Amino acid sequence: MRRTAPAWRRAASALLALGLLAGTAACAADPLAEDYRAGSSKGYVSGEFRVVEIAPADRGAPVVFSGVSETGEAVSDADTAGDVVVVNFWYAGCAPCRAEAPDLEAVYQEYQDQGVQFLGVNIYDQPETAIAFAKAHGITYPSLIAIDDAPLKLAFADSAPLTAVPVTLVLDAQGRVAARIISQLEDPSILSTLVRETLAEQS
Repeated sequence: MRRTAPAWRRAASALLALGLLAGTAACAADPLAEDYRAGSSKGYVSGEFRVVEIAPADRGAPVVFSGVSETGEAVSDADTAGDVVVVNFWYAGCAPCRAEAPDLEAVYQEYQDQGVQFLGVNIYDQPETAIAFAKAHGITYPSLIAIDDAPLKLAFADSAPLTAVPVTLVLDAQGRVAARIISQLEDPSILSTLVRETLAEQS
């Protein structure tokens, strides 16, 4: 049973005025995916920070994906099987993506030796641009290039509303979406707590 006041919510409340996280029910169904399938842009307005946690019993099927990284390496869900995976959707011209990049890398460094993988999905850029971005912002985890890869975008269509990049997903060890962050990550402690709680499900 989920706690009524998860740790990420307490951390975020100290940073966010106006209670932007109120109303994200821990054990609710997954309304964002339903909105996206219905063609709605509700909840995806640029700048609206939103976190949704999905209880294990309410999670959908594992995300099955494959793609090619900015350095030409093939990556698929088979390479991340059994690990908690953070997937961040971004592109170089996105100002919030640039702003949150150091925070994502910080959480990656915190958990990379604990059975957690990070994977970017660049939705607009060519590999050269993604490589330059990684060097400029100190990103050390790979990104898949999705601009010409319709199957890759389709694989995440129910999970990540690409009309509101950046979007960050936390996948559990079974490859199911355990949490979703819409818009720029407000503080690395929020993602860190989501990752820690998802890791703890395996114990």
